[in-house]
Amino acid sequence: MKRGMAPVHPGIVLKRLYMEPLEINITQAANKLGVASKTLSQLVNGHMGVSAEMAIRLSKALNTTPQLWMNMQQGYDLWVAEKRQMIFMLFLLR
Repeated sequence: MKRGMAPVHPGIVLKRLYMEPLEINITQAANKLGVASKTLSQLVNGHMGVSAEMAIRLSKALNTTPQLWMNMQQGYDLWVAEKRQMIFMLFLLR
């Protein structure tokens, strides 16, 4: 994986590419997905990741695949883990 810029969190993708163009707010989208508004808010603000269940819900609601959402989440998680590992290694080398 490239070590440049961070991949975009899937919640940001959801917000910017789907919710904003459709002018759907958190409450409306949460109702459509069958989840709590707080849960969706945490996702679109990058405070939680996409679970397998959420990936399925998103894929059905947005005519995508669950794999799309899971792959985005995995890429983001791997990037974060690599950055944490690099920081840890730098700390050890001091």
